[in-house]
Amino acid sequence: QVQLGESGGGSVQAGDSLRLSCAGSVDFGRPFSRYTMGWFRQAPGKEREFVGAISWKERTPGLAESVEGRFSISRDNTKNTVYLQMNSLRPEDTAVYYCAATPMEIIAETPRGYDSWGQGTQVTVSS
Repeated sequence: QVQLGESGGGSVQAGDSLRLSCAGSVDFGRPFSRYTMGWFRQAPGKEREFVGAISWKERTPGLAESVEGRFSISRDNTKNTVYLQMNSLRPEDTAVYYCAATPMEIIAETPRGYDSWGQGTQVTVSS
């Protein structure tokens, strides 16, 4: 497994941008570069939903329809970090954002597809 920690959340106005970071720590075995990394979010009273992910093999990110064109995902394996760049933020993007990791090479769009999770970071977008 990999230990994950998110940062970069905050309170912004609609239309603003934020970049979330997720730093990973691997004690032994599989390197960070061999984990598919996902981003999820959970708003109060709602289920955790898929935002996007980047496969360790294909390196091509997949994004949820609700954020496509506004959000992007990248990774820097030299820093064991994955990023979620969020532009044109909307009030409905308000949620706790989590990063997650799986050794699987394909992108999973459900939380069950991931076995390591960060503690989450709050993003609040006001109108």
